[in-house]
Amino acid sequence: MVNNGQLAVELVRESLRPGALELPVRWAHVCELLEPEPYLLGDELLLTAGVNLPTEAVEVDRYVRRLRAAGITALGFGVTPPMHVALPEALRRSCARHGLPLLVVPERVPFLAVSRAVAVALGEAGQREQRRIVEAREALTRAAADGRDEVAAELGRRLGGWVCLIGGGNLPVVEHRAPRPLPAEAGELLARTRAGSGIRSASTELADGTVVVAQPVYPQATASHLVLAGRPGRFGAVERAILGVGAALLGLVGGAGADTAALGAVATRLLLGLDGPGGPVSALLGAGEYRVLSGVPHRRGPTTSAAGYQWLRARLDTPLVALADGPRFTAIVPAAVGMPLLAGLRAEGWLVVAGSPVPAERLAEAVSEVDALRERAIALQRPVLASSAGLAAMVAPEAAADFAARLLAPLRELDRSRPAEPLIDTLRTWLAQHGGWDRTAAALGIHRNSVRHRIARVERELGLDLADPETRMELWFALRWAR
Repeated sequence: MVNNGQLAVELVRESLRPGALELPVRWAHVCELLEPEPYLLGDELLLTAGVNLPTEAVEVDRYVRRLRAAGITALGFGVTPPMHVALPEALRRSCARHGLPLLVVPERVPFLAVSRAVAVALGEAGQREQRRIVEAREALTRAAADGRDEVAAELGRRLGGWVCLIGGGNLPVVEHRAPRPLPAEAGELLARTRAGSGIRSASTELADGTVVVAQPVYPQATASHLVLAGRPGRFGAVERAILGVGAALLGLVGGAGADTAALGAVATRLLLGLDGPGGPVSALLGAGEYRVLSGVPHRRGPTTSAAGYQWLRARLDTPLVALADGPRFTAIVPAAVGMPLLAGLRAEGWLVVAGSPVPAERLAEAVSEVDALRERAIALQRPVLASSAGLAAMVAPEAAADFAARLLAPLRELDRSRPAEPLIDTLRTWLAQHGGWDRTAAALGIHRNSVRHRIARVERELGLDLADPETRMELWFALRWAR
């Protein structure tokens, strides 16, 4: 039996194949269709009460084969008298034959309770992963103060494996517990990574089960320095995020042949947590307060060539500038920046917003505020400078973040399960466009009916009336305060 408070379901042991209990679960989904594949993404716990379950064993077997081919993680069967007083034997045998994990949900356990338990478990797992990345980011940043050897050692410990920074001629520059000589497969990985462009990496699995990954020290870097890392088992999303931070710091510390602009972009993304959950890496900055700037093209648009990028760094007087596709830039500047700078950038083709002044350790928290301000600037078609004397400054940061987390939690859960229909981004844009359906649709690049559908979903999930101006005000501040 599997118990979760009031939740108790039976796991049919003969349906388990090796490794089944370690399979990921994306979500719990209820479906009574005999051919549900078009409505599945894979990795679901599919729940059914057997409303349309065939009585013939051959048809039941066909149904299970289809579910297995669709990539679901497990099937949950709800016992619902008088339709089904017990688990159908044909379904039990077929799941055991095809290795599809089968759960029996008793009559007293509603499917909603199962879905809620899965949602809670996913949320807790996500929080554990975020804490692990944050802790690794902080530890690696502290190690950077002692040099590349310490960064490599800390990265190896966090990955549970070995690390090697490779220089020209495929010679190790610094390493932590790397095998000597390096595996024969390493040469091919390094060659494949050097031959690529943009954001790239290469990986392979050795005969002993070690997975080896090669990547540049930072995204879109030159191929002069690469990081090679190995660990038992695959590199999941957490390990990839930790490796990205460690590799970037190996490039930042001691100068791995990288140019100042590229390293400034890497440092900016690290400080703002743009490559994963944010963490305090204020060791890269000094004391004092800073603002996060974000800019998008305005009218004729900026010059996005390398020379234009150098001009932008010089205009802002900071190397902490990161460009993204769109184009769009994000930068970190001293808090003293004012509206004259933003107006000057507008004349040069950039529509820019500046967030509230914050200490270095809170820079990652400022990203949500800047996202909201950017939508407002696009709607107004003028720069926006956050005031340090407004309502937002009167609320303690922790209280504001707690309010935002509680208010937006239902939307965050839905956004994690359905990233193709982001409710929070839609709500932010809709509020910035003063509830204009057509303007919001144009800004998001979707149909106006899709906007209406998403906003109606927001109202249902939050239990709020978005026609109420006070509600809109609270949601706007929650979006600014969200971490």
